[in-house]
Amino acid sequence: MIDTQLSRRSMLGGLLGGTAGAGLAGSAAWARRPRPLRVLIATNEPWGTYHVAPLLDEALRRRWDLTQLVPDYAGVGPGDPVQVATPADAPEADLLVVTGAGDWPADCAARFRRLPLNASALAYQLPVEAPRARELRRHVRLFTASSPAEGRAFADYFGTRRPVRVVGSPQTDDLPRRRPERDLVLVLTSVTRPDQTGDAAPGTELLLRSAERLAAAGKRILVGLHPREDRSLWEQYEISTVPSVIASACAEAAIGIPGTVFPLVAAVGTPLVGCVDRELSVPDYLLSVCSATITDPAGAADAVDAAELPDPATLSDALGPVDGSADRLLDAWRERTPAGRAAALSGAGSQSV
Repeated sequence: MIDTQLSRRSMLGGLLGGTAGAGLAGSAAWARRPRPLRVLIATNEPWGTYHVAPLLDEALRRRWDLTQLVPDYAGVGPGDPVQVATPADAPEADLLVVTGAGDWPADCAARFRRLPLNASALAYQLPVEAPRARELRRHVRLFTASSPAEGRAFADYFGTRRPVRVVGSPQTDDLPRRRPERDLVLVLTSVTRPDQTGDAAPGTELLLRSAERLAAAGKRILVGLHPREDRSLWEQYEISTVPSVIASACAEAAIGIPGTVFPLVAAVGTPLVGCVDRELSVPDYLLSVCSATITDPAGAADAVDAAELPDPATLSDALGPVDGSADRLLDAWRERTPAGRAAALSGAGSQSV
């Protein structure tokens, strides 16, 4: 079951704005204002802080403390804006959020088993029950996803028929205005080689050859690198210095290995072509937003020239609600976290993995 209803607070906030909220807030209401939450987050990609980063602005506005759990500090880049901690160093917290049922989130849930547990899809998962989903799902208080389609896949991944609340993607909270430049094509990479953070997706060779065909046809190539992609593979082209969603606003079309970013690029208004290696496995909704998919680089130029956006119903199903998504997600976390406890639970006294 996919729950697409927004909370009453979110609806009122959007309709009335901050002034009305301030007018309703008397001293008694202020006294009942809940204190900021302290949240630990464990992802399937243990050092992949890029999944948490889009939540930072809303967390800062609320004065929440978000900490991503990592196995060690070696995989964290200098200056990363996301606060990280190992389980041994984790601060006191009110809630644990897992973004998947991989080994790292499952191990963290076992260690911090006294904390309330939520599961939120911040990246796509295959609609096949994960090996460790069963040990997690009975403890999960709330499931969330960005869209109805992602919610269906996330429910299958966790092997549950419980409702999945649709909150939208925080990356749609500030979409750029589209100003396409003539003959500019955005190439969206995935990850060519697996590493300690996560797996890879097949298709880089197909995408490289497709980029070559496009360049030969007179297209200007701009590469949107996945955060874990090998930069050296793409240095013959211009590499975007801004996130791919922002970069897509300048492109006439985008071509790439289908991933979480695809519905977001379509939301900007940029049509997509999917490069689909025969070994690639992704949820159908990521393919549904593609104007076409290719398995041979010879078809790249024609597919890009003919690319068009998906119909509104298809895009809505894959994308979910736009604007206010980080607010909806953090509201959902708050609603399912016990309030007024005498003291927050600490990871220090929890069982080791």
